[in-house]
Amino acid sequence: MFTKMDYANETSEKYVQLANQLNALLTGETNLYANLSNASALLNQFFDRINWVGFYLIEDSELVLGPFQGLPACIRIPLGKGVCGTAAKTKESIIVPDVNAFPGHIACDAASQSEIVIPIVKNGNIFGVLDVDSPELDRFSEEDRIGLEKIVEVLISHIK
Repeated sequence: MFTKMDYANETSEKYVQLANQLNALLTGETNLYANLSNASALLNQFFDRINWVGFYLIEDSELVLGPFQGLPACIRIPLGKGVCGTAAKTKESIIVPDVNAFPGHIACDAASQSEIVIPIVKNGNIFGVLDVDSPELDRFSEEDRIGLEKIVEVLISHIK
């Protein structure tokens, strides 16, 4: 159905193309898990130099593992704990250049060295987070944060 895209050279333009591709992929489908599964697969195809990409969703005041691409991961994360729990609690995106320097980091994959987490907020309420890990230090930039926040906006528009 979808083949590997030849994304533009500019990072910001790559994210515009990715957002358009994600929107086309999700349009017409209402199943949350199908959409998040396809979103994580698309992001895994898009990124280079990552080892995990996926979602954690709020359930009973904690984050619970959702659709992802990568090695098995932590299943439950309390709000305020680790990078994902902190992003969910504060409702703010977090870029961590070195996860070993992040107080309270939860090491689900010892190979992960840097991380970016984008909260998914719908109608003012935390719905979950998008989490991307890399085996490289300092892998993620402000351009990645801005681009991934746009990706999350596309996702939110397809969440019922």
